[in-house]
Amino acid sequence: MKGIIFDLDGTLLDSMGMWRSLDMRFLRERGIEPPEGLTDTVKNMTVEEACDYYAAQFDLHMTPQEIGEAVMQLAADAYRYEMQLKPGAAELLHALTARDIPFGLASVTYYELLEAALIRLDIRDLFRFVLTPRPGEPGKEVPDLYLRSAALLGAEPQETVVVEDALYAAKTAKRAGFYTVGVYEPEQAADWDAMQRLCDRTVLSLGALHTPEFFGMFT
Repeated sequence: MKGIIFDLDGTLLDSMGMWRSLDMRFLRERGIEPPEGLTDTVKNMTVEEACDYYAAQFDLHMTPQEIGEAVMQLAADAYRYEMQLKPGAAELLHALTARDIPFGLASVTYYELLEAALIRLDIRDLFRFVLTPRPGEPGKEVPDLYLRSAALLGAEPQETVVVEDALYAAKTAKRAGFYTVGVYEPEQAADWDAMQRLCDRTVLSLGALHTPEFFGMFT
């Protein structure tokens, strides 16, 4: 193996709970108690569809565009000021750096948000690169982002480890020939059995990769 591609949200950054509760936080800050099941109602909607839904269902006196801007501001503040790394993440990244094992970040999160979090957490300079989809480019439903990342590592997919918490993303990487490591994320516990069947290796926390066995995979 020649390098590693890390995901951010749910893999390195403890952010999935924030995204899941963002709609409730938005409504409560406006004096509205969210109805039971709201998160499940909107979880498969696009941002635009969810904003239209909030505007129609709640007495917010806001346009869908204004709702979207307010929700994204809450998310931005969480990245800039609140969210922390998952257990073992910082230690693993520093251990890889000390051993000169190259790694980068491939994320579908808005670049400005993830950059702010990485700088605040003092790990931005550890990554060889930070990639997000180009305008109009799809996310991790297709392997383009992983293939671009591998090229920056000077490696072929079969020489590259992809570390992910999301089943759909791990499936994409696996189909493209990458060695996949699945990381347990409580917000995606329902997919854990499938993740274990799919990935070349699964771990309950990143600390489980802080071993001579894992480091020894890299030349």
